Order: sequence, then structure tokens, then C-alpha cells
Amino acid sequence: MKSKTRKSIIISVCAAAVVVLVVLLSGKGGKKQEIRYETAVAGKSDIAVYVTATGTIEPVTEVEVGTQVSGIIDKLYADYNSIVKEGQLIAEMDKVTLESDLASARATFQGSEAEYIYQKKNYERNVKLHEKGLVSDTDFELAEYNYRMSESAYNSSKAALDKAERNLGYATITSPIDGVVIDKAVEEGQTVAAGFETPRLFTIAADLTKMQVVADVDEADIGGVAVGQRVSFTVDAFPDDVFEGKVMQIRLGSSSSSSSSVTSSSTSESVVTYEVVISADNPDLKLKPRLTANINIYTEERSGVLGVPAKALRFTPVGPLMEKGSIINDCDAASKVWTREGNVFTAHAVEIGLSDGIYTEITGGLAEGTEVVTEARIVDSKKENAKAGMSFMPGPPR
Repeated sequence: MKSKTRKSIIISVCAAAVVVLVVLLSGKGGKKQEIRYETAVAGKSDIAVYVTATGTIEPVTEVEVGTQVSGIIDKLYADYNSIVKEGQLIAEMDKVTLESDLASARATFQGSEAEYIYQKKNYERNVKLHEKGLVSDTDFELAEYNYRMSESAYNSSKAALDKAERNLGYATITSPIDGVVIDKAVEEGQTVAAGFETPRLFTIAADLTKMQVVADVDEADIGGVAVGQRVSFTVDAFPDDVFEGKVMQIRLGSSSSSSSSVTSSSTSESVVTYEVVISADNPDLKLKPRLTANINIYTEERSGVLGVPAKALRFTPVGPLMEKGSIINDCDAASKVWTREGNVFTAHAVEIGLSDGIYTEITGGLAEGTEVVTEARIVDSKKENAKAGMSFMPGPPR
């Protein structure tokens, strides 16, 4: 009994192995592939070519307010975001030292003025006496010398007095324009020194509803940029908003920066860029100074032109992408698209215009509404059917 049972088990295992082998062999033999063709209809579209760049949002008019004299900041009458008018008092410096300098300069001037008046009268008297021969040449020359020296001292003291008066006036700082304070660089009690560079106290922007974007455009793209071109840009602060602008100026001065790339040997390349100024309306004051903008400068645009996907011009019905028995009606043309009716492929010579890499303008050789082949690909129909069937199966329990 045991030997019969063992024998029946072996037979069952062998039968199961045969069934599995048959299933595997039938699966390999049943693999089926087919060619799928993608098409598109030639129709009206908008095609644009643009240059990308990055830039910085800046006010159109921005003035740095400083001081021409050294001293201590006594009072500040403006702060960040303060709205100021032209001539409005915004800061005062300590005037004690400046007033003392003015008093000293005035005293020196008064002394020089008195000496100058005396020496001038004395010289005029000596001129008349010398003409009559009543004064020696030596005395006359001495009188003239004293007069000229007193005149020089008088002019010098007058200039020093004017300078002291101006310096005292510089201690009262007013706004040069109507605008908004966007930066403040000092605090009350701080000492500023006016040396080779004027100390900056405030930065005032004239009108934040009118902004500009200063973009750095690569030297390879600057040739297509022109004044008046349309611009769109975004900022990270408002990623869903697209702002519009226009090219206002292309600055001739270039700047270069070095970019290093590491290969078998370390090399450094210089990247040359040009500044392009773009106007931008800012009625909602969303655009803040110094924001970074991602910019598209539209160098060429076509609206409502006949176009097809650019990949339709790259499609060619050859090799394994053709079904058996297909008929090809080709033509000798530099640019062409293909139409398909059943297993017949026909080439159409076309004239092309502007292309943005995705769509290409067709200027001749193709009628609107024509269906053209854009791509052919080989697919495993059995796998797709299996995936379609599995998509209706319930998922595993959690």
C-alpha cells in the first residue's frame, strides 16, 4: 500500500510540472507586439521664442541720502517705510562743533576784513603820494605788498566762513525727492565720518508702483533682445502670479563671472552677461525691492498661425516602426510631414516658420485640419491587456 501511495504522489508531481511547463511555453509563444501611431491635427496656435534670465527687482528712481560732514547723529525723523516729501527734515546731526567752527571762521574773517580795509586805504594814499614823488619806491612797494597780502588773507577767510556756514547747513538733512524710505543705515547717537566716501543714512525710492527689473542676459542670447520686446516674469514670493513688463534699455557695459568645472584637470571659464532693464507696473505693491525674478524675454512671437507639433517634422516611417505591407509615398523635401490612411503613408513637403521646440509654424504646403503622424512606438499588447485587467482587481487588505 505504501509503495502505491508513493507512486501516485510521484505521478501527480510530474503531471503538475508538465502543466507548468506547458503554461510557460505557451506564454512565451503568445507574446504579441503591435505598432501604435500618434497623430495630431494641424491647427491655429500661438508660437513664441523667448530668452530666459534672472534679475533683481529695483525701484525706477532710488536715491541714497548721506552727509558731507562728520559728527554724531542727533535726531532721526524717518524710519523704514516712512513716506517723505521733497525738502522734509529727516535727520539732524549734532551742531555744537559745527557752530563753534562757524564762530571761529567768522571771527577770523572779521579780522581779515578789517586788515584788508586798512591796507587798501593805505595803498591808495601811497599811490597818489608816489605819483607826486613824495614817497620813496621802497615805501610804496611795501604798502602794495601789505595790501596784496591782506587781500589774500581776506579772500581766504571769506572762503573758510562760507565753508563753515555750508557745513552747518549740511547738519540738517532733508529728503531730496518724494518717496518711501526703504533702508536706514544709522541710529541716533551713532558717529559718522565723512572721508573719501559719503556715509549713507537713508535710501529713498521715488515710486514703488513703478518698478524695474535689471536682468543679466547671457552673451549668447543678447543678440536677439531688443528694446520694446514683451517680458513675463515670476518671483518666488508669489509663485502663482505672472507679471508683465517691457524691455526699456540694453546696457552696453558687460560683466563677467568665473565658473569652474572639474574634469581631468581643473579649468575656469568666464561667463559674460549684459544688463537688460525691464519696466514693470506694480499697482498692488507685490513686487518688493531686491526680489529675485525669473524672466522670459520674448524675442519672437506669432499669434493664430498654422502649426503642428515639432516632432511631426522629425517622424520618418522606416524600419521596425512600419507594419507589414505598408506603402510609403515619399517626396524629396528638406521639411516634410506624414499623413496615414490605413497602411499608406504619404509625405507632404511643407514650408516652416517660427518654432519654439514644441510647436512649429507651417507657412505653406499643408491645409488646416490635416491629421499628421507625430510618433510611432512598439507596444506589448498582451502586457497592456494584463495591466488593464489587473486594474479592476481589488487591492490587498491593509
